[in-house]
Amino acid sequence: MTRVFVSATTSLLAELLQESALEDVPRTAFAVTIGLREFFAEGTEEELEYQALLAAARGSLRLLDADQHAARRRVVIVADLPDAALKEDPSVDRAVVAVASRVALRDVAAVYMDAPGAEDDVRRAAAFVLEADIGGADAQFVVDNAEGHELGWYATQEIGPLLELL
Repeated sequence: MTRVFVSATTSLLAELLQESALEDVPRTAFAVTIGLREFFAEGTEEELEYQALLAAARGSLRLLDADQHAARRRVVIVADLPDAALKEDPSVDRAVVAVASRVALRDVAAVYMDAPGAEDDVRRAAAFVLEADIGGADAQFVVDNAEGHELGWYATQEIGPLLELL
């Protein structure tokens, strides 16, 4: 089993809760890969997982740019998936894995989400993340403001009540 960090939005989180799974496959996620271990040679497992979490949170910004109905909060779903369902893709990012199986609610260990106070920064960052990805310094500044907010950790039984607050 491998711990993966799946970029999401509140819309995808609601789908996960309603359908008990995210069915779309393949799905891009982030994990502690060989490439990530090589890049952060001195990192502990916890530090490497944090880097994968940050990469997934950036991925959430990209999804928010396309999902205008979702709350303007970054969402990362943490799941433990079979190794056979994952394939590393270093051509995209050193932490990227392609997930070839559905992500079932029973596989979810936790969810990370921004607090309400991050929404304005996240809204702006979602509009600029693609420009930041290609090196726009001003756009990166906007994204950095959103990424400066710490993500809150939520247990799986808190997903429903969390979504009701939105």
